[in-house]
Amino acid sequence: MRSFFYTIIILGFTLNLFSQGHLSKEYKTKKLIVGEDLTYVVKYAFLRLGEVRFKIVEKTKIRNTPVFKTVAYIDSYPDLPFVSIHQEYESYIDKSFFPLKFSARIFGEDTTFVNYSFIDDSRIEVKKGKLGNFDLWVDSTAYIDKRFQDGLSILFYAMMNVGKEKTIFVPCFVNEKDEIAKINYYSEREPVSIDSVDYQIDCLRLDGETDFVSVYGLTGYFEGWFSNDTLSIPILAKMHVLIGSVTLELIKWNDELWSPPEYKN
Repeated sequence: MRSFFYTIIILGFTLNLFSQGHLSKEYKTKKLIVGEDLTYVVKYAFLRLGEVRFKIVEKTKIRNTPVFKTVAYIDSYPDLPFVSIHQEYESYIDKSFFPLKFSARIFGEDTTFVNYSFIDDSRIEVKKGKLGNFDLWVDSTAYIDKRFQDGLSILFYAMMNVGKEKTIFVPCFVNEKDEIAKINYYSEREPVSIDSVDYQIDCLRLDGETDFVSVYGLTGYFEGWFSNDTLSIPILAKMHVLIGSVTLELIKWNDELWSPPEYKN
């Protein structure tokens, strides 16, 4: 089950299968909104394993470039036997939805960390190790010739194309390697039902696949549904990990910013 939780972040694009509903008229195009706060329950068959929470915390700057600070939390439920998962991820995303900085913290008896700094579109500085005594395992530089997504920024990057009939191939920096994720977008509206809403939600669908297995366990086919509105909030996602098929379902959101759009024929 540990590999399942790790999966959620390493390819956030599957999580971007969520979107936002009825918004004020000032939001004309898809954009990042400070204050967005989304929580999902993680299901494996009939088991509820835990929750994943995504937040857009603030707008700040890195190297004089305006960025949005985005955060993700992954936590298993306390009564889940044999598993205790607590993780935090941060990605600082520019206006083009590319990351300038990424960090991960995996909490446990030995809390570990990963830091990526995306520098000048030409290199990625990598640090990995153990917190506390700051035992550094990796301190290296990857030289690149294109921009990459990290495991959290790709969630927001995927939102830009929701509703378009197109296929894209997304370069992902995964475990210090250059990998590719394929995402197919569709324009046909679909009704989606979740437990937290008493009507069918107007959604747009995407699917795709990866041809690699990350250490987090994500592999093969995935699909998801976003709200059919200007923010494209992920509503429901299904993906394959090493333990089998899992589902993420929206359960909480900031209702001052958004409400799920109702599906109407």
